[in-house]
Amino acid sequence: MSETIARAPSLFGYRKYWAECFGPAPFLPTTREEMDLLGWDSCDVIVVTGDAYVDHPSFGMAVIGRTLEGQGFRVGIIAQPDWRDINSFKELGKPNLFFGVAAGNMDSLINHYTADKKRRNDDAYTAGGAAGKRPDRAVTVYSQKVREAFKDVPIVIGGIEASLRRIAHYDYWSDSVRRSVLLDAQADLLLYGNAERAIIELTHRLASGESIGKIRDLRGTAFITAGIESGYREAPSTLVDQPGAVEPVVNPYAGMDSESCDAASNDTDGASPATNTAAMPDSENEETAPVRLLANSTPEQTVLRLPSYESVKDDPVLYAHASRVLHKETNPHNAVALIQKHGSQDVWINPPPIPLETEELDWVFELPYSRLPHPSYGDQKIPAFDMIQHSINIMRGCFGGCTFCSITEHEGRIIQNRSEDSIIREVEKIRDTSPTFTGVISDLGGPTANMWRLACKSREIEAKCRKLSCVFPGICKNLNTDQTPLVSLYRRARAVPGVKRVLIASGLRYDLAVETPEYVKELVTHHVGGYLKIAPEHTEDGPLQHMMKPGIGSYDRFKAMFDKYTKESGKKQYLIPYFIAAHPGTTDEDMLNLALWLKRYKFRADQVQTFYPSPMATATAMYHTQRNPLKRVSPRADKLPVVRRLQQRKLHKAFLRYHDPENWALLRETLKKMGRSDLIGNGKMHLVPPRDPPKRHRVVRGKHQPFATQHNGLPKSPRKPRR
Repeated sequence: MSETIARAPSLFGYRKYWAECFGPAPFLPTTREEMDLLGWDSCDVIVVTGDAYVDHPSFGMAVIGRTLEGQGFRVGIIAQPDWRDINSFKELGKPNLFFGVAAGNMDSLINHYTADKKRRNDDAYTAGGAAGKRPDRAVTVYSQKVREAFKDVPIVIGGIEASLRRIAHYDYWSDSVRRSVLLDAQADLLLYGNAERAIIELTHRLASGESIGKIRDLRGTAFITAGIESGYREAPSTLVDQPGAVEPVVNPYAGMDSESCDAASNDTDGASPATNTAAMPDSENEETAPVRLLANSTPEQTVLRLPSYESVKDDPVLYAHASRVLHKETNPHNAVALIQKHGSQDVWINPPPIPLETEELDWVFELPYSRLPHPSYGDQKIPAFDMIQHSINIMRGCFGGCTFCSITEHEGRIIQNRSEDSIIREVEKIRDTSPTFTGVISDLGGPTANMWRLACKSREIEAKCRKLSCVFPGICKNLNTDQTPLVSLYRRARAVPGVKRVLIASGLRYDLAVETPEYVKELVTHHVGGYLKIAPEHTEDGPLQHMMKPGIGSYDRFKAMFDKYTKESGKKQYLIPYFIAAHPGTTDEDMLNLALWLKRYKFRADQVQTFYPSPMATATAMYHTQRNPLKRVSPRADKLPVVRRLQQRKLHKAFLRYHDPENWALLRETLKKMGRSDLIGNGKMHLVPPRDPPKRHRVVRGKHQPFATQHNGLPKSPRKPRR
C-alpha cells in the first residue's frame, strides 16, 4: 500500500477510562437527580446542544455522548438550555474534562430563517415543534455562557454550525464576512466533520492530564494560535492557486509522480500545466499529485497561509481564492494544514479526519441507544424524530460535490460504509424495540441513497486525487459504480421477518443509478412509496455547470428506466423532480427555459427551493463574490450573474410556479420586458394567460390534496373528508 495513504489510530485501541464500571446509562443524564440515580458524583464531559435530547444515532449529541460512554467516560447532556439564565448551564455541575458545545443537527440560523430571511414559526428538533428554544448563533451564545459559568473549564465546539464556520466565512443573514466562530465563541478547540476520532483521542489525552492548550496535532480540529506550530514551514496559498498577477513561484507539484485518475479537471480556463516555475498548475497534476509545497518539506510539515480575515472581508477575489484553496485541501490523504490571520491571532485548521473503517462505523451505530426522546418530554412530539425514527443510516460522506451543498465540507467525499450485517441488526432492533413500528422501514440511506460501497478503484489513486467531484463533469472512469451490493442489502432488509416494506427516501444520484439497471429495477419495483423525489435542480447547462450537477439528459435516461420498471411492476408511481431557483450563475432566461420545460412536460411544482447560501459552500462564495471558484480566480474574470435582489429572487420562484395565478402578473410584466410576449395567451404553447381570473375562481391546493405530479398536472379536487 502506498505511503501516501494516511492512517489513524483505531477507535478500539484505547484503554477504557475507569468510569466504565458504571456501565451504559438508559439515557445520558440531563439533571442532577438522574446523575444520582446512576451513582455519579460528576460528569467527565457535558454536552450542550440546541436540539431536544433524542437518544438516537441520527442526533449528534447522542452519537458523541454514547461514543464517549463507550470509551468509559461519564457524559451528561444539557439540551436547549435557557441562554438568558446562567443557572441552566450549571445544571450538571462542573465537568472533570470539558464542555462540548453544538448548535444541534442544523445551523441555528438556517433552523430559524427561510431563504428569504423570514423567521420560521416552528422547529422540527424541539418538543412540540416549538420555535424559540435556541438562540441565533447558538454555538457562540452557549460557549460564552459556559465560559461565564465556569471560567477555567475547557470548551470544545463542534457540530454543523461550528464545522462550517471554522474559517472566515460569508454570513448570509448579516450580509457580511464574519470571522471564524472560534474567536466569537472563545473556545479552546473546534472539531469539524464527523468527530468520533478526534473526540475520543482528545478525551483520553485530557483524562491522562494533558493540557488542551498543548493538543495541537489532532486531525479535524481548529484552534487559535499566535504563530506557526513547531515543525511546520509556512507557504502562501498562492502556491496552490493564484488569484491574480503574482510573482512566479516554485511549482509545488513539479517532479511528483502523478498517477493520473484520468478525469477532467474542474478548471476550465484553458491554461496549460506549469512545470518548474511560473503560474500555478492546472488540470491533471493539480487534480492528482500529492502536495509538496517547499523544498525538503512534506505535506505533514507544511501549512498554507490563506489571505487574512481582514483581506477576504474587503476583497471578493481573495475571498473566492481562499474558498477555492480550502476546498482543494479536503482529501484527508493529501490535504495540508491551513492558517488564517484574524487581527493579531491566527486560526489554525488541521487536515480533515481519516474516515472511519467499516467496523468502526458499525460500532458507532450499534452503541446502546434507546432510540427514543428523553422521557422528560412526555407525550410531546419531536417532528424530526418522528420522521427518522424508523430510518437507518447506512453510510457517510458524498463525492458528488454539488456546490450548493455543505455535506462534503462537513463529512468529506470519501464514503464511509456500514457492513450489511450491522444494518440488518438495526432493522431487527427497530422491529423488536420500537413501540410505534408498523413494519415499514422509512429509509436506508444517508447523505445520498446509492453511494454505499462506491469508491475509487485504487486507494493509491484516491489518496492523490484532488478533484472536487467524482461524477462531474462526468463519472470518473476510476469510480466503482456497481450498485449490486445495494440490491443485495435491499433484498435482505425486506426479507427480515416482521418487515412489510423498506422505502428509500434519501436523495438519489440518478446519474449513478442508471449505471446499474438491476438497482433501478429493484428500487422502482419494491422501494418507492408512490412518489420518488429526485433533484435534477435545473435544465439549463449554465446553472448546472455552476451547481456541478449532470445535464438534464441524465434525468431523461433515468426517467425512461423508471417508467419501464414501474409499468412492469403494475404500479402507479411518479417522479417528483426538485428544482432550485436563484442559484448563482442563473439568468432570467435560464429560469424561463426551465418554466417552458416544466410546462412542456406538464409539471406543476408544489414545493419550490430557493438557493440558500449556507456557510462555506462553494455556491455561497459565488453568491458573495460574483466569481467562480471552480476556476482559477482573477480580478479580470467576468462576473457571474447572481440573484441577490428580493424582487429577482421572487421572479425566479415565480417561473418555477408558472401555473400559480398569484405569479401571472409578475411573469407577464417580465415576459414583455424580455421580448417574449408570444408566451402570453390561452393556448397550450403559452406560459401564462393574458389576464388573471377572479379570485373566487383561483385553484388553491388544499391540505388533503396530493402533490402535483407529471401524470395529471394539477390534481383533481378530492372529496371532502368525512367528519
